[in-house]
Amino acid sequence: MISISQYQHAMDGNKKFGTAPVFFTAISTILGAILFLRFGFAVGTLGFWGVILIILLGHLVTIPTALAISELATNKRVQGGGEYFIISRSFGLNIGSAIGFTLFLSQAISVAFYVIAFTESFEFLFNWVLKQYGMELPRQVISIPAMTVLAVIILKKGASLGVKMLYFVVAILFISLAMFFFGEGTLAAESQLSFTNLEFRNGSDFFMVFAIVFPAFTGMTAGVGLSGDLRDPSKSIPRGTTLATISGMIIYFFVVYKLAISASPQEMVENQLVMANIAIAGIAIIPLGLAASTISSALGSVMVAPRTLQALSNDRSFPGAKLNNWLSANKNGEPVNATIVTIIIAYVFVFLGDVNAVAEVISMFFMVTYGAICLISFLNHFGASPSYRPSFRSKWYISLVGFVVSVWVMFKINTLYAFLAFVVMTVLYLYVTYTNKDRKGFQAIFANSVFQLNRKLHVFVQKQRKSGIYEEWRPSAICISQDTFERHDMIRLLNWISYRYGFGTYLHLIQGYFSKSSRLQADEEIGRISEMFQGIEDYVYIDSMISPSYTSAIAQAIQLPGISGMENNMVMLDFDKKTGKNLNNIIDNFALIRAGNFDVCILASSNLPIDFKKGIHVWIKSSDYDNANLMILLSFIILGHPDWRKSSIKIFDICEPCQIEKVKEGLANMVVSGRLPITIQNIKIIPAQDHVSSKTIINEHSANAALTIIGFMEGTLKHEKSNLFMGYDQLGTILFVNSHDQKEIE
Repeated sequence: MISISQYQHAMDGNKKFGTAPVFFTAISTILGAILFLRFGFAVGTLGFWGVILIILLGHLVTIPTALAISELATNKRVQGGGEYFIISRSFGLNIGSAIGFTLFLSQAISVAFYVIAFTESFEFLFNWVLKQYGMELPRQVISIPAMTVLAVIILKKGASLGVKMLYFVVAILFISLAMFFFGEGTLAAESQLSFTNLEFRNGSDFFMVFAIVFPAFTGMTAGVGLSGDLRDPSKSIPRGTTLATISGMIIYFFVVYKLAISASPQEMVENQLVMANIAIAGIAIIPLGLAASTISSALGSVMVAPRTLQALSNDRSFPGAKLNNWLSANKNGEPVNATIVTIIIAYVFVFLGDVNAVAEVISMFFMVTYGAICLISFLNHFGASPSYRPSFRSKWYISLVGFVVSVWVMFKINTLYAFLAFVVMTVLYLYVTYTNKDRKGFQAIFANSVFQLNRKLHVFVQKQRKSGIYEEWRPSAICISQDTFERHDMIRLLNWISYRYGFGTYLHLIQGYFSKSSRLQADEEIGRISEMFQGIEDYVYIDSMISPSYTSAIAQAIQLPGISGMENNMVMLDFDKKTGKNLNNIIDNFALIRAGNFDVCILASSNLPIDFKKGIHVWIKSSDYDNANLMILLSFIILGHPDWRKSSIKIFDICEPCQIEKVKEGLANMVVSGRLPITIQNIKIIPAQDHVSSKTIINEHSANAALTIIGFMEGTLKHEKSNLFMGYDQLGTILFVNSHDQKEIE
């Protein structure tokens, strides 16, 4: 048996690469097929300044991504899978797998893309055969043998030989570029071009050319996929990636300038190997450089893609343990089975012979990856977690720019493909979530961001309210109840109020002193409440409160901050309408609540089913107009919940016979001016009768109402006490309302 330290040492022994492979893998992909085959077309179409603008725009994505990757790599050890590892450990395995699948396919198809581009370096051969024998050879004559050689090298020798070959082909690449810069084109001797007379033309074709050229910028993270084979990823990834990105951009500038001063626009547009006409010994050196760049890019992709696939299988992202085990298999530290799958996919597209239609899709998925990496960096900055301590730091606004530009560029390149890319990843996410139900969870990166946003919003709202800027009323209610398991109507009422217009906090009261046992009891009971009200409490914040008495609980609760950031302005309490349980507690503590300037709502719960179609009845009395507006507003807010969608509001007013017309006109004007969903037909004025109590009238007219809302005055409560709430035997659930001040219905 070996110790953990011995095992770790043995594993680290397989991690043999430093910074150079990261740099060369990235730079060989950056200075790839697009540079040799499409930059001439781009300069010929848009002119020097047009392509410079493309390079700058492209690097608004690549530089923030390179900095973000450098930052993330120095915060924690990046293991196998590179970009996939960073995304999955930040966004969670399900989201990470959805992006990882598409990232792997992009990397695998890229192998075929570069191999097919490699065949363009043999254009002289195809032209010679066509001229000598009148036969047009298919590109597969070169691409299939090239793919076979590449496959044998990787399968037989692995990444070690791949990296050694990488050094060789990168050397050829730089030699060919040097010969290009030292050469002279047909235009150089004819005109005196300078920065002052270089032009920007055909602006309408800008994004068309951008779509063609952009894949040249997608190689800067290629070296990150070697993370599992690096001795020190936290150093090698930042150094190699950043250096490759900046070096590539500088070389791009010089190549564009050299093209602009060395060849005519027509020549650049019509001849995809126009660089051969400029370079010293260009007829040989540029095809050789093209071959070196494309084969090195293919080498980089065929080393990186299997490691992404292996990382996905190590995370059990595929259905079935056998498939995951097979794909994650290692042989001498090489992901041999994942490499076989990568090669098969590449072969399919090499046989097809033309992946131009797929090239934009590849760019889409790379853009999603880059955008995700920038977003991770931004969220980590914004979330400000103490565990996020990278030794290399980018800036939050640079990462945000990278994310925004990534998404914008996707839709600018091809709106349909961008949309399809998001659809594909959404489907993959749903599938992975369905097949890995045990991997659900709220990732810390999102939670930290939500905490920070919540804090900032709370502070902002508090400042707005204290400055008097924010004066619009809406309910922010808090409820204290010790009968949660006996009566459910209060949580439902809070849910109706909080659905759209208000905010609700429900506190389950546990009477007693705070201790370890009472805290454990509180945790257990909150768990039971959450299970009982699944789907109901979606809009209500539920918590527990341990307090020795009902009075002390209310005193504590009314001092709590509101969950929305605004102060709580309403206290809601409930009692059993049939037995009167808890009513005396409410009456005894009413003055305490009013001392805090709260509106008070007391729910008389009947525990009977509510027939929502029967509507909400609001009862107004001539002596109680201070409560009227609050009652009407509450009925409107409750009616906004889907449970009440087929319901209606009816307003009843008991007044003196001589005031009937005046009261009716006033209510009608309030409904119209306040844009309330109440028809004039649903306003009923009832004349007061000397020997008939208001309770009798209410019992008669609202016996079948789903919810009856009745106002009450503080002075009346002091005089009548519990009798104020009794005598409504014919009614179902009742909400008694006392408004601290008269609300405005604007």
